[in-house]
Order: sequence, then structure tokens, then C-alpha cells
Amino acid sequence: MTTKFRLDIPLVLPQIDAAEDVCVKRLVEDLQGREGIDAVHVRTEKAGASAQLCVHYDPQALPLARIREIVEAAGARITERFGHALWQVDGIGHARRARTVAEQLRGLPGVLEAEASAAGQVHVDFDRQLTSDQSILAALADWGVWPQADSAPAEEVHGHGESGHRHAPGEPDGHGHAHGGLLGPNTEMIFALSCGALLGLGVLIEKLVPGAPGWLPWACFVLAYGFGGFFTLREAFDNLRLRRFEIDTLMLVAAAGAAALGSWAEGALLLFLFSLGHALEHYAMGRAKRAIEALAELAPDTATVRRDGLTREIAVEELRVGDIVLVRPNERLSADGFIVQGSSAINQAPVTGESIPVDKRPVEDAALARVRPDGVESAARVFAGTINGAGSLEIEVTRRSTDSALARVVKMVSEAETRQSPTQRFTDKFERIFVPAVLGLTFLLLFAWVAIDEPFRDSFYRAMAVLVAASPCALAIATPSAVLSGIARAARGGVLIKGGAPLEELGSLDAMAFDKTGTLTEGRPRITDVVAVDGASEEELLTVAVAVESLSDHPLAAAIARDGRERLAGRTEPVADGLQNLIGRGVTARLAGETVWIGKAEMFGVEDVPALGATAQAAVAGLRERGRTTMVVRQGARDLGAIGLLDTPRAGAREALQALRELGIKRMIMISGDHQKVADAVAAEVGLDEAWGDLMPEDKVEAIRKLRQETKVAMVGDGVNDAPAMANATVGIAMGAAGSDVALETADVALMADDLRHLPFAVGLSRHTRTVIRQNVFVSLGIVAVLVPATIMGLGIGAAVAVHEGSTLLVVFNALRLLAYRDTTANMPQGRGAT
Repeated sequence: MTTKFRLDIPLVLPQIDAAEDVCVKRLVEDLQGREGIDAVHVRTEKAGASAQLCVHYDPQALPLARIREIVEAAGARITERFGHALWQVDGIGHARRARTVAEQLRGLPGVLEAEASAAGQVHVDFDRQLTSDQSILAALADWGVWPQADSAPAEEVHGHGESGHRHAPGEPDGHGHAHGGLLGPNTEMIFALSCGALLGLGVLIEKLVPGAPGWLPWACFVLAYGFGGFFTLREAFDNLRLRRFEIDTLMLVAAAGAAALGSWAEGALLLFLFSLGHALEHYAMGRAKRAIEALAELAPDTATVRRDGLTREIAVEELRVGDIVLVRPNERLSADGFIVQGSSAINQAPVTGESIPVDKRPVEDAALARVRPDGVESAARVFAGTINGAGSLEIEVTRRSTDSALARVVKMVSEAETRQSPTQRFTDKFERIFVPAVLGLTFLLLFAWVAIDEPFRDSFYRAMAVLVAASPCALAIATPSAVLSGIARAARGGVLIKGGAPLEELGSLDAMAFDKTGTLTEGRPRITDVVAVDGASEEELLTVAVAVESLSDHPLAAAIARDGRERLAGRTEPVADGLQNLIGRGVTARLAGETVWIGKAEMFGVEDVPALGATAQAAVAGLRERGRTTMVVRQGARDLGAIGLLDTPRAGAREALQALRELGIKRMIMISGDHQKVADAVAAEVGLDEAWGDLMPEDKVEAIRKLRQETKVAMVGDGVNDAPAMANATVGIAMGAAGSDVALETADVALMADDLRHLPFAVGLSRHTRTVIRQNVFVSLGIVAVLVPATIMGLGIGAAVAVHEGSTLLVVFNALRLLAYRDTTANMPQGRGAT
């Protein structure tokens, strides 16, 4: 039965006093549709108290960290009571150790959630009133787990309400050994090889030196036990304190049993191969870890900045928002920002995965870009870690180095490593049942001498061999190794996948729903028609429209403001104020003492908005018949007319959709708030068979819920207006996440580039990952199914251990093949300068 937790998170919603506010309602909608959420409601304990969000959720299906991200993306701020920390540590090198550490952390007072990964990531959510990050670090140190030497100080851990997470960068070479300690990062490998050397020396003395004292080979075997069992013994003690019987415990029992029988050589062989398997497993997992660390190293350490008329070189950590950074040809960019001087082609592959350089030019309005940095057009926006082409650039910094798109990707991928997939959760539960069952079988086999004619020694030996054969080492590492490799490969290709669950779900999809504006189309509509009615002039219509739409950052509003100014040719603009968004319908504002409404025709005549006259309705009908997106303008008691806009389908959209069909996505639907004829026209151009138009945001949510009842469906959008629909899909996918904080936070899967051609790569990688996971699980269970009967029939401990540890390494290296997964989307047609 799924365990449900109830969590009360006090919310600080700026300028919002009532729990019934639309922002609070949106937050509840965003959370309510998520898989793993049982119930969401807002309450106030007493008059004057801040609103509280109550979430009943399954932490295995939806980690608290994801709830935090969704809350932040919806505009709410979690108070400082709840801390959130992510450390890169030494002391974890394999999935079994990671699971033990996570269990120990969950047992600490005040810890709400804790996860650890085989790559050495530890993620903790905790209540600051009950514990602190220093206390948690002290507990980790007691268990032999330490933050790496180059980690940031512990006091930099913050709740999401401030700067977000505290993140420790990975080691430069990725070889920090999980167990660290005595002989440096490779201590366990040295111990394992020492165990093997002593085992070999003991066997040689025993077989080739007949006159040697009897205690000499025995001493070699005992020392081999010490080196081979050193780390395994510590792991076993940790598990026993948690009242858990894990694989390490089984190995120690088997080795102790062999020693009790006087089979010291075989026991030493068992410990040698087991410890060597651990060490090699860590080495193999380190390769996946280094793929993530390589991302963190893409940004340069210094930047050339112009301050107070002087040019100097400073550390990137010292950059401030508003600084002007100079970038020479072929240099890596040191910060996120927008271009104020110069043009160039920039290789954005390190951040967005785009296969060709993207043409960049200066921003048109630097003052507006400073006010709305997220609204800067992609052709002027640049990211830290990308590579400049042949032109020199001057860039105004919009984000500190710790908040850059690259830093956020590294941070989120690191967190994703600790989030379990459905298969991983299943294998964990399976092991908790299977290991005690193995111990029970072993106990029964100890008494085989009662039923068959053999000495107790033979029964005991057989029982120990079965104990080794049945230990599910390969099963423990089968899924986490594949998930880690898959997430790392996706990040390298410009796709951020937030954990094992969306990674697996993405590969099981049968249907996809696409938002129109900014997803299937370029999101840069242009004015094609201006139809004035009832005596109004085109100039009057545009003047009112530009004055009001200049206050909004919606793509349609930006298009009207931009193209309207061009058509007005510098005429003086009046100033509007009091803009209010009527979500999914339009806007209203005040101009010259009168109320102005601009929006869809369906907005008029409902909810106290005056109805349109016959001439305005006729103008709307004519524009829609030609497939135009239509915005109606009304001032006071007069209909001024309608503006027709056309949004161009994205380059490569048709090819991307065809690639998705070839990957097995059987049904693809466009859902849009535009008129049905507009939706049909766009769908026909990009090659979609289904288009659902005239949908309000709540209608989109219902459409996704309906689809989800029929099959597994993804919602692809920009992560802002589509957040509720994304929440109700099996997987929410956001495009253009490198330039949008909200998109990056909201989605389960984020395409860093504003390019639909990366979606087939993400789906293909996910399907390949699911195949690898299935292969690993089948191999793991298959080896156990073969070895257990074989050992019962007489196969020795040595052979069982060799096959057993060989299968563990096999599944790890099979998973690492994902790091070499080929992005076939790189061969798709690319438009010059496409972003």
C-alpha cells in the first residue's frame, strides 16, 4: 500500500491576501494533476495567518524537491523553515551503499526526505526547526561520508525561498573514491587487490612449498579476509543497525561460514571478488558521473569585464548583473546575458544541444531587455559555457554565475540522479522480500543432511554457496546505473530529464499533445490584417492597441506592439495603465479615462464585457476564415476593429513529428486557444491529423485528462501558460528552457533549445534506456535463477562468486552504453540560425 504524507508548507504570496486568489488556485491546479499527489488544498489556521498549502503526496512517485520546483514556478515562495541541501560526497560508490545512507538519513529527526545516488550525490529536505545542515553533515561523517574538499561551506545551504540549493561541484577528475580514506581515493581498489595478492600468495605457499609452516598460508588467508572484508563489514554493520539484511550481510555470512568449515581460501576468494566487483563498479559508475561533471567545467573561470571605463579580468563569481563582459573570437562565454554590441555565430551545443552554431545579433532595445530579461529574443540571448565564433561581442550580464542556465542544468541533473525510477522502486521492494527469503532458504539447507545422506559440512558448504548465488548484486545496480547514464547522456544532448520516473515514462508514451504558439509555431506572430469598423480609423485602432499591449509580455501582445509601432511610423503613443490579464481570453486596461478590452471575440458578451456589434463580428469571421489569429479591440462603448495575426510554423516541426511517428508515437494532437480554423490551418502545415481549437486553459487541462484516461500522453509546451496541462499529463515537456526559469522549473522534461527537433532524441534515448533496464533486470534475475539450482546441485562457491560478480559488471557496462547513444536528430534539416 502506498504511503501518503501530509505536508503543510507556509506560502508567502506577494501582494496576495486571500487564499481564493487566482495565483493560489493556479498553484493548486498545477499540483493536483500530478501523479503521486493524493490531495491538495489551501487553508488558513486563524485570522491574519498566512495561507498554508497542504499536500498529501507519495514521496516515491513525486519527491518533495519536485513539489518545491512546481511551487516556485507558480510564483509562490516557500519560507525559510524548510531547508534543502545537495552535497557531492565521498563515501558512496555503489547503489547498495547509497540506499543505506539514504535510509540512515531518513531516520534522523527533522529530515523530511533523503536520497543518495551511486555517483556520490546526497539530497536532503529537512525542517530547520528540528535539525540543521551541520547536524546532518555530522551524522554523515559518523557514517564515513564527507562532502568533498572543494564543496561550498555548509552554511550556504538555503531554502528555495532564497538562492535555491547549495551545490558542491564534483571532483575535477571524477575519481573521488566512494570510501575514500586511508590510501586516498582508490583505497578500496588497493584493498581488493591486496586481498587477491594475499590469497594468491597463500595458495602458492600451500601448494608449492610443502615444507612451509602450516600457519603461514593460513595467516595469508586471514589477512586477505581483513583486506577483502574491511568495507563490506562496515556496510553490513550499518544495515544491521537499520534492521536490514542486505547483500553485504549475505556475503559476510557466506565468508564466515567458509572460514568455519576451514575453507579459508574459498572464503578469501569470495571476499576478493566481491570487493573487486565493488571497486570496479565504482569506477564504471564514475564514468557516468564524469559526464555530468564535464558540464560544470564548461564555463570559464574568469571574465573580461568593463567597469568604470576600465577593462580588467575578474573571476566569474565576482560578476554582477548589469556588468558588460567582453568576449573575444572563439572564447567561451562566462555569463548569461544579452548582446549589446557585435554579431557572431555561437556554438550553443554545450547548453542546448543544437548541432550547428546559431547566429546572434545585438538586442533591439537594451532598456527593455534589462527590465524583462526573460523576454529577450533568442537571437540576442546568450548563455555561459557556449562558444563564440569569429566575431567580438559585448554582453550585458543578466544572471550571476551560480544562476546561469548551465549552472541550473548541472544542479537539476545532479538532483535527478537521486530520484528513483518506477523499476528502481520495484527492485528495491523486491530485494527487501528476496533477501530474507534467501536467508530462510539458506537456513533450511543447513539441515539438508537430515534428509539426505551427507555430512553436515557438505550441507553447510552448499548453503553458503546458495547464499552467494542468490545475492541480487546485479539487480541492485541494474536500474540506477542505466538511469544515471541516461540522464547524463540527455543532459549532454541539451535535454534535462528530472529523474528516473520521467526518463522511463517518456519511453512508454503512445500519444503527445502540443501547444500551438511557441511550440509548433515560432511564437513570433506578425500583423497581417488591420480591419477598422464603425467609423474608427486604422491609425486609431493601432494606437489604442499598441498603448495597451505594450504593457503585456504575451507573444501576441508583443507582436501587436512591435508591428503596430512600425505601421504608426513614429507617431506619439498615449500611455495606458491598469492592465489586467483575463487568462486565456485577453486583457483589459485604462486609456484616456476609458476601459479598453483586447482579446478573442469569445471574450465579449460574457462576465460584464460588452458584446460586439455586427460589423466587428463580421470582421472577425472574415479574418478567421483566412486562418488568422484574431484580436478584437474595443474602447469604452465603441468597437474599433480587429487585428489579424499569423504565426509561422517552426522550421523542422514536420520532420520532428514524422520522427516521433517512426519511434512509435501513434497519436499527436495540437491543442490551442485559437479558433478552430486557425488550429486546423497550422496543423495541416506541420503534418498533424488532429487539432483541438477554442480551448481555454481549463479546457486544455480537461483535454489532457481525457487523453490520459485512454493512454499515456505527454504535454509539450512553453512551461508557462501550459503548466496546468503539463501537470495533468503523464510527462510534461517544456521547450526553450535555457531562456526561461519557469519552463525549467515546471517541466518533467525540459528541452534546453527552443527547437522541437530535440524531442525525438529525448524519446529515442528514453526508449533505449527502458530496453537497457529490462535487459539488466532480466540478466540479473536470470543469473540468480540459474545459479541457485546449480549451487544446490553442487556448484562451488568460487564458481558462483565468479559468475555472480561477472553479471554485476555486465549490467553496469551495458548501462554505460547509453553514454554513447547517438543523436539521430542531428541529421534532420536545420534552418540557418535556427533556435
